[in-house]
Amino acid sequence: MGRRSDAPRKGDLREQALLDAAEELLEHTSLENLTVEAIAQRAGISRGSLYFYFGNKHEVLAALVERTMRTIRAHADATARDESSSPLKAMERAVHATEQVWRAHSTVMRAAVDYSALHPVIGAAWSETVERFARTMTQVLRSAGIPEEDGPGGASALAYALCWMTERTFYRAACSGEGDLERASATIVEIWRRVMTG
Repeated sequence: MGRRSDAPRKGDLREQALLDAAEELLEHTSLENLTVEAIAQRAGISRGSLYFYFGNKHEVLAALVERTMRTIRAHADATARDESSSPLKAMERAVHATEQVWRAHSTVMRAAVDYSALHPVIGAAWSETVERFARTMTQVLRSAGIPEEDGPGGASALAYALCWMTERTFYRAACSGEGDLERASATIVEIWRRVMTG
């Protein structure tokens, strides 16, 4: 039996090229004006070849959102596994990592928020990512001494509310300009800190 190569398959490379092309085009084109032809042309393949990978531009965006969400989920998983940091340090690292994803992929992140209510696949990927992060941050809040209880002051309720607040704050900052992301991150850290330290 031959050795299996760890090199990416040609199809995987084409799919990644399509996603990269879509992300580049979203920098200056709205989803409504984005076309399958433009994505295929930017990726250097035919329109027919694009349909081998994606049925339409919404599927391209959903896959692009999912690829970006994997980065955020990886940060959430790293935060959950790290037992060496104080809860405050873990929170700061998580917020700053999220800021970096917003900085690097703001067009995808904004599109995910903008279209999550219109396209169920995009909405599901986005909600699952925020909720996964909230589950991780629930653990961080528990480590900071916030009890898990059913009321609005419990670790889970606070983490979910704060994670959705974080999402909306970064979204508004990304719409305003790159300098606003840093300020937004500092404000988010301060709000989390006040909740954690009472």
